[in-house]
Amino acid sequence: MNGLKRIFNNKATTNFAKKWARSIMTTSPNMSEGGRLPLTSLTEDEQMMKETVSRLAKEQIAPVVREMEQAGCVKPEIVDMLFENGLMGVEVDNEYGGAGCNFMTCIQVVEEISKVCPGVGALVDIHNTLVNPVVRNYGNKEQKEKYLSLLATKMVGSFAITEPSSGSDAFALRTVAKKDGSDYVINGSKMWISNSDIAGVFLVFANANPSAGYKGITCFIVDRDTPGLTIHKPENKLGIVCSGTCMLSFDNVRVPESSILGEFGQGYKISISVLNEGRIGIASQMLGCAQGCYDATIPYTLERQQFGQPIFNFQGMQHQIAQVATQIEMARLLTYNAARIKESGKPFIKEAAMAKYWASEVAQLTTIKCIDWMGGVGFTKDFIQEKFYRDAKIGAIYEGTSNIQLNTIAKQIEREFKK
Repeated sequence: MNGLKRIFNNKATTNFAKKWARSIMTTSPNMSEGGRLPLTSLTEDEQMMKETVSRLAKEQIAPVVREMEQAGCVKPEIVDMLFENGLMGVEVDNEYGGAGCNFMTCIQVVEEISKVCPGVGALVDIHNTLVNPVVRNYGNKEQKEKYLSLLATKMVGSFAITEPSSGSDAFALRTVAKKDGSDYVINGSKMWISNSDIAGVFLVFANANPSAGYKGITCFIVDRDTPGLTIHKPENKLGIVCSGTCMLSFDNVRVPESSILGEFGQGYKISISVLNEGRIGIASQMLGCAQGCYDATIPYTLERQQFGQPIFNFQGMQHQIAQVATQIEMARLLTYNAARIKESGKPFIKEAAMAKYWASEVAQLTTIKCIDWMGGVGFTKDFIQEKFYRDAKIGAIYEGTSNIQLNTIAKQIEREFKK
C-alpha cells in the first residue's frame, strides 16, 4: 500500500476507495450484532491505516530521527512523504485532495508516528487536529477551495493564538486587528507557534474589537509572504526539537476582509471547539511517545544479564514493568474513548481533558522508568530512551497544561452534579 492519497487517485480502486471512506465514516467498530466490542477495536480500514503508517514511520522516519534532531527541523523529504501518503489531510474530504477518513484514523496516524518520533507526530497532529478542522468547519467555499486543497496536498499550516502575555489565559491576547477601509491591519506578536518554521499559511487570532473583550477575537488567514509578518528563528527547546516553534511579529500586516475565517468575533468559539479536539490529538501523541519508549526498552530487559539471569526475571522489575504497561493501556482507553465520543457527536470536553492529562502524565512516568531499566546506557544519547524522555515533557504544557485539564475536568463534574 502506497498511502491513502495514492489509493484515492488510482482509478482502478475508485469504487473500493469510496466504499472504504463510507465505511470509516459510518461504521462503529464498537457495535456488533452480539453486543459491544472493546474500545481498542478498530475497523478493518482503521487497522490497515495503522499498520501502513507504522511501517512508513519505521522505514522512513526512524532512520533520520537523530539527523532531524541535530538539524532542529523536519527534513523536507519527510514532509513530502507525509503529504504524498495522505497523512496531512486525513479528515479532509476527497474533493479537496484529502483522504476523507474519520477522527479515529487521524488519532491512529499521530500515535503510530509518535512511537518513532513525537516531534514529527506534533507536526502531523497540529496540522490535522487544529489547522485543517478550522478551515474545514468554518471556511467559506472560496477559502476551502484555495486553502483546504493546499493543506491536504502540499502546504503546512500553523495555528497562532498563544502570546507572551497569554498562555493558559489564552484570551487575554493583545494582538489587534484594526479596520482600515476594506482591510484589517494586524499588529502584535505570537509566541510558541508550532509548525511556524515551515508553514505556508497561519490562522491568526487577533482582537478586532478590544472594547468587546474576548467577543472581539477574530480568526484571520495570513499567508507566510504577507508584508509585515516576521517569523523568528526556532526556539532552542528541550524536546520535540525537530518540530519548529517560533515567535511571530506582526507589524502593520494588512489583510483583506475576505481573510476572516468564520465570522467576525467568532474567534473565541472557533478556538475553544478545535482545542478540545486537539487535546485528544496530544493524548495520542503522548500515548505514542510512551508506547514507543516502552517497546524500545523491554527487549533490553530480556537480554541484559545480571546475577546470571535477565533483569526482566527479577520480581521488582516485573512489578514496575507491569505497572507501566497497565498505565499505558489506561491512557489508550481514555484516548480512544474520547475519540469515539467525539465521532458520535456527543459532548467530549471532559473526556478529552482526561485523556490529555493522563496520557501526558503516563508519557513522563514511562520514559523515566525506561531510563531506569536501561541503567547507565539509558543516560546516553546512544539510545533513544533519552529522546523520548525529553519529548514527553511537552505533553503536560502545550494545548492546556495539566492543571488546566484538571480544572476543566472538575468544572464538568460540578455541572453534572448540579443538573
